Amino acid sequence: MPTLAANPTAKFHYEILDEFEVGIVLTGAEVKSAKLGRVNLKGSYVSVHEGRLMLINAHIAPYEKAKGNQFGYQPTRPRTLLVHKRELSSFIGKGTVQGLTFVPLSVYTRGGFIKVKVGIGRGKKKSDKREAIKKRDSDRRLRQAVKLRNR
Repeated sequence: MPTLAANPTAKFHYEILDEFEVGIVLTGAEVKSAKLGRVNLKGSYVSVHEGRLMLINAHIAPYEKAKGNQFGYQPTRPRTLLVHKRELSSFIGKGTVQGLTFVPLSVYTRGGFIKVKVGIGRGKKKSDKREAIKKRDSDRRLRQAVKLRNR
């Protein structure tokens, strides 16, 4: 299950409450490009349009060997996410709760299929983000001190 792309800022900006796996509808050239790891999830989000989950603003670079066949290709076009109907209704119910949003966390392969891990999250406040930065910096200093001590 190799990870093709990750959203590094998702866990910094959102407190992830729940995660779920969904499929994604891609063209053949997009699949090949995604399997080469040419996917960027930074700034992307998941929304509900006409009863379907859509991945908005995710960038999949054009596949180099299919340049001639991809006339008018839009790398950030909205892409449909595949979920079961019973799961979709529960996700929509969770999404209507005030302050919760759907955030794509990573894109990976599973058994030849490309999957997207989507998290349901609540936005962090500025003070929570500052605490996360302080904790990360102190952990980094501690690891460096232990590393120097073990030499």
